[in-house]
Amino acid sequence: MRRGLVALTLAVFSPVAVVTAEEAVALRAAILLDGRGGRLEDARVVVEGARIVSVEAGAARFVPAGGSRLYDLAGLTLLPGLIDVHAHPAWYFNRSGRLHTPQDGDTPAQGALAEAGNLYATLRAGFTTLQSPGAPEDKDARDAIARGEIPGPRLLTSLEPLNEKTGGPEELRRAVSQRKAEGADFIKIFASKSIREGGGQTLSGAQLEAACGEARSLGLRTLVHAHSAESIRAAVMAGCTQIEHGVFATDQVLRLMAERGTYFDPQCSLVFRNYLDNRAKYEGIGNYNEEGFRAMEKAIPLAVGVLRRALATPGLPVVFGTDAVAGAHGRNAEDLACRVQEGGQPAMDAVVSATSLAARSLGLQDEVGVLAPGMQADIVAVEGDPSRDAAALRRVRFVMKAGRVYRNEAAPSK
Repeated sequence: MRRGLVALTLAVFSPVAVVTAEEAVALRAAILLDGRGGRLEDARVVVEGARIVSVEAGAARFVPAGGSRLYDLAGLTLLPGLIDVHAHPAWYFNRSGRLHTPQDGDTPAQGALAEAGNLYATLRAGFTTLQSPGAPEDKDARDAIARGEIPGPRLLTSLEPLNEKTGGPEELRRAVSQRKAEGADFIKIFASKSIREGGGQTLSGAQLEAACGEARSLGLRTLVHAHSAESIRAAVMAGCTQIEHGVFATDQVLRLMAERGTYFDPQCSLVFRNYLDNRAKYEGIGNYNEEGFRAMEKAIPLAVGVLRRALATPGLPVVFGTDAVAGAHGRNAEDLACRVQEGGQPAMDAVVSATSLAARSLGLQDEVGVLAPGMQADIVAVEGDPSRDAAALRRVRFVMKAGRVYRNEAAPSK
């Protein structure tokens, strides 16, 4: 039933003009950022099917072959489709303008439509790949996108996350195997409380070793929610793949992550400001209370401080993830701008963190994150140069995913 309902959303969220992946397509633009820190001026990209076949300079002299479609994106900058390694597209505001919960009476159809809308907004914002830690609803959405039934970013999901309620080491191992059998792309683990509850450690080293070890043996990555230094250290020592949030990370655990090659995904401010801006829609639900909102206000400068120290830690791979929830979908690039403007990250490095480095953290480095021959044709064009002005990432004018155009504000010509 849910798959049928999700498929119906194609009519609601249909792009203005979807270019099929079978057409030969050429794009030319003033600037091209390849996702690895490289830059071309007067650039052209040729796409056949879902793949890039060439990336070269000299677009002004380029004449497309007969029958191919040309997108003249003069004055814009091309870059790989952006990647958000931590977002929650199933979170939405219900008919009453409140955060959806299982108790509010919304139907599966309403939930499916809301998630499809969030995914489409994210795609139009230039994010062509999205990782969602912790929602069983994501499986149907992921598969519907892969089948071409609805427009959305390439979606990876952990399905239901694991936490202290899952049980001891043996129960955690069984839960990891169960997620694998259910079709999870990776495993999400809560090793600490939320920032609204102080972020204290909730899983022991033995529990984390069991969960992350079992995942590793099954070929699955592990993303660990950890705010406190103690929970971060335990997860890193257990060999988990990636640490999320880390608001209370110390310089010592940041160095430990770098030594062990653990990916770090801190947030700058979008998730906290979104909660505060939409306080009336969250307040009174679970730990969204006076104490929780006060903790999030205090977390903003702490998060920026941790980000600055993480970026200054030699060898630490800092990837881009927003933790976007209800109210933040489609605004993901605001956290990239925050990284540059408040966190002090060089603009080109911020682009790399959301393209090639993010792709590597997902194990998709041979498919996405770079504009190069043989890669998936995930291509975004923005107004301005994001290697010099991160705010340009908010001004998306063109979006292509796997050779299909989902947003175009520059008319094509033959």
